[in-house]
Amino acid sequence: MSGAALGLEIVFVFFLALFLLHRYGDFKKQHRLVIVGTLLAWYLCFLIVFILPLDVSTTIYNRCKHAAANSSPTESSNITGLYAAATPVPRILLPFMQSYARSGGFSITGKIKTALIENAIYYGTYLLIFGAFLIYVAVNPHLHLEWNQLQTIGIAAANTWGLFLLVLLLGYGLVEIPRSYWNGAKRGYLLMKTYFKAAKLMTEKADAEETLEDVMEEVRKVNESIKYNHPLRKCVDTILKKCPIEYQEKMGRNMDDYEDFDEKHNTYPSEKSLVKLHKQVIYSVQRHRRTQVQWQILLEQAFYLEDVAKNETSATCQFVHTFQSPEPENRFIQYFYNPTVEWYWECLLRPWFYRVLAVVLSIFSVIVVWSECTFFSTTPVLSLFAVFIQLAEKTYNYIYIEIACFLSIFFLSICVYSTVFRIRVFNYYYLASHHQTDAYSLLFSGMLFCRLTPPLCLNFLGLTHMDSSISHQNTQPTAYTSIMGSMKVLSFIADGFYIYYPMLVVILCIATYFSLGTRCLNLLGFQQFMGDNDMTSDLVDEGKELIRREKRKRQRQEEGESRRREWKERYGHSREDSTRNRNVHIDPKESNFSDISTNRSASKYTRANNRTERDRIELLQDAEPLDFNAETFTDDPLESESGRYQPGGRYLSMSRSRIFDDV
Repeated sequence: MSGAALGLEIVFVFFLALFLLHRYGDFKKQHRLVIVGTLLAWYLCFLIVFILPLDVSTTIYNRCKHAAANSSPTESSNITGLYAAATPVPRILLPFMQSYARSGGFSITGKIKTALIENAIYYGTYLLIFGAFLIYVAVNPHLHLEWNQLQTIGIAAANTWGLFLLVLLLGYGLVEIPRSYWNGAKRGYLLMKTYFKAAKLMTEKADAEETLEDVMEEVRKVNESIKYNHPLRKCVDTILKKCPIEYQEKMGRNMDDYEDFDEKHNTYPSEKSLVKLHKQVIYSVQRHRRTQVQWQILLEQAFYLEDVAKNETSATCQFVHTFQSPEPENRFIQYFYNPTVEWYWECLLRPWFYRVLAVVLSIFSVIVVWSECTFFSTTPVLSLFAVFIQLAEKTYNYIYIEIACFLSIFFLSICVYSTVFRIRVFNYYYLASHHQTDAYSLLFSGMLFCRLTPPLCLNFLGLTHMDSSISHQNTQPTAYTSIMGSMKVLSFIADGFYIYYPMLVVILCIATYFSLGTRCLNLLGFQQFMGDNDMTSDLVDEGKELIRREKRKRQRQEEGESRRREWKERYGHSREDSTRNRNVHIDPKESNFSDISTNRSASKYTRANNRTERDRIELLQDAEPLDFNAETFTDDPLESESGRYQPGGRYLSMSRSRIFDDV
């Protein structure tokens, strides 16, 4: 049974990690090594968490079997092997890959060199501290450390740093997750928060556009100064391929390939400055693309929330959308999720479902906080997690043990990992959904998961008293503690920091409940959503006006498209027939005279066809102006339908209009 469950968990966790990575990453545009490294880190960390309940139940079963028949355990060998294979791989690869992905080098050798230098500087500080510690031990005659003791110190340092981050993230998630579902039941709150996000996102979007314009201006200057026969021309071509299509087109047309290279009269940028410019181009283009996508998604959310607010007072119990989705929906889902079902779910059932879910999650949060403050007490046992596991152990109910452990570790993981997905450190670290996360943030999240998973598992084993350092019993350890060690490493850390530091989760929960962090950020000038703030009210009003403006624009577009379709259905066939006949019979030499005669003859029927002319004039008035600033991004310009950029600096257009523009 344990082997089959282990196999199902391995497959399920892999597809779970793949789904999350597809949601945040971009398989088509990002480097394969980045995708593989992030997937490996997420998968192995999630796998450790998912197989931990099976490890606990197997350990309890082996303890009972060993006590009854005095036999050695055999069923945890597979789990032990998985732990041994899963723990070390991501920690080694991710820091180097992170620096490699962020590098702006033009060759693999240059990127590897940059990554080695950055990692040497970062980890050199740790080696310096560790070396000083070894010198102190070697000089002091009263201290003698062996290899096992040094390994114990290293594990203690890693777990201590991970536990420090764990408590910070856990204290935030225990309060914020139930509160988010409770606020999700309030439509007015969600709509105001969406307006607030719209105002902030518009500011970020404008800043991203301005930054992109400045960087593209620098690229234009470099492109004009470095000609086709310059040794650094290949570097410039690499930079141009990362630019948006319309900028490639402009720079390609302004390029003069026939000017000779004269090093005496011109000053050229260095390769180091081009590497820096390449890095700026990648960052600015990615940020601009992300803000554009997020703006469209936020508009859809705002429109839908406004539709929900309007449909709440509907007497027909039919959900009516302001805008219909242009993409065809799944007929199977549309058959069951019809307008009536959608109205009952969105307007009646969903708020109550979110309230009940928020209450259940709040109860779980209280249990976690209580257990974190009392898990060190063994007589009596005060940790509720340990109480539940011990009651099931007495009745030999192993299925209940696995279910209780799974729900407990799953809730702890959601509180910790969801905070990793939510936090944002300016634009340095930001996990954006809809494939808008850059490679650096993906790899950084993998590093955070690798640092948080070991202390998370050890903390859970401590809450359930499955760690011998907490239960103070000489029993068989779990497969995880046999590989990763337990909390009993150094006496002053195991009896001090590991016992009392988790109690700080109470203070963090209180601070999160009263939004102290949000208020501090507001005082520092970083606008956060708060209902009782004047700045929040101003941004809500600004966002509301932005959403209203975009809504009117989309309504005009839909009206113009509907009138164009109506005009095409009414006049399209007759116009095409007349045009085809005119093209067949008209002589090019007599085309001017035929146009004049046609205009004169058409003037006779102006009054008779005034209704048709009014429709045409009205159609032209309602048509939206062409947006020459619309941008289409692609990392590989060769895949663009509009044209392609050639390394020589010219842009070969695939459309007639662009060919004539070049002429």
